[in-house]
Amino acid sequence: MDKAEGKNQTPIMELMLLGFGNGPELQPLLFLLFLVIYLAAVTENLLIIVLVMAYQHLHTPMYYFVANLSSVELCYVSTTLPRLIGSLLTGDRTISLQNCIVQFDFYGILSTIECLLLTAMCYDRYLAICHPLRYPALMNGRVCGHMVAGCWIFTISYAIMVHIFILQLTYCGPKEIDHFFCDFAPVKDPFCGETQTLQWLTFFFAVIFTIGIFLFTLATYICIVANILRIPSSTGKKKAFSTCSSHLIVVMVYYVSIMTVYVVPLLNPPAIFPKIMSVWFAVLIPLLNPLIYFLRNKEVHQSLRKAMWKLVAYRYRHGV
Repeated sequence: MDKAEGKNQTPIMELMLLGFGNGPELQPLLFLLFLVIYLAAVTENLLIIVLVMAYQHLHTPMYYFVANLSSVELCYVSTTLPRLIGSLLTGDRTISLQNCIVQFDFYGILSTIECLLLTAMCYDRYLAICHPLRYPALMNGRVCGHMVAGCWIFTISYAIMVHIFILQLTYCGPKEIDHFFCDFAPVKDPFCGETQTLQWLTFFFAVIFTIGIFLFTLATYICIVANILRIPSSTGKKKAFSTCSSHLIVVMVYYVSIMTVYVVPLLNPPAIFPKIMSVWFAVLIPLLNPLIYFLRNKEVHQSLRKAMWKLVAYRYRHGV
């Protein structure tokens, strides 16, 4: 009945994102918090990209994937936070339906590419540890480029299919969305019309694709750990584990977060839970991942020190 009434009403062309409530005393604090987080995330990811491009010894498959992951996370955090920061500053929470769908599309594309890149990095670590002699031939620059291009082509193709189906539907959800960016997942049945194909498409992708990638990642790391344990010397084990520890931490954080998203709703959590998890996915992970690679990679430390010394020397020579 509600949907029938929604179809007879004037089509909704503008939505309102409620964000984090109306408390005026919290708005300046949230503005400063998210502004600092955004600037830090952008700086960290840009720094990773620049270091990998600038230093020859970082021109390896692992750091090629790390730089691409930082590029995705730079776009990822820029999809949601700038508009949230602007709304906290001005108090304007409205967004057109068209722009909302576009933001939703970009969020889905970038989150999927992040998952695929983590899987590609997992395969790279598997070859490096389990097949070290064949690694240079199996994982060269051309293969890395094809893998990254494949991630983008597959994800964008899927996003275009979903977008085509959405354009044929009518938005009949609420005008106010209790979220800080355009995510239709918390809204029950946001679109009216022939939604069965779209539901099956998203269900197939969410379940089969996610489970398939998780099982592949799990099997790959079982093989990696088994090979590391067969190394006779403790020094060799430590060196082998150090080559994949950063990626393992990032993958564990990613999949623990996903499992939390699927399991916790079964326990009827508070309504704020989807927002908390969205902040974790869309804001904190792009902030934390570069820190993980910085803190656990000596090569990145060395490159950063070289860059700092060059900057100091340049400022000294030019009297800046």
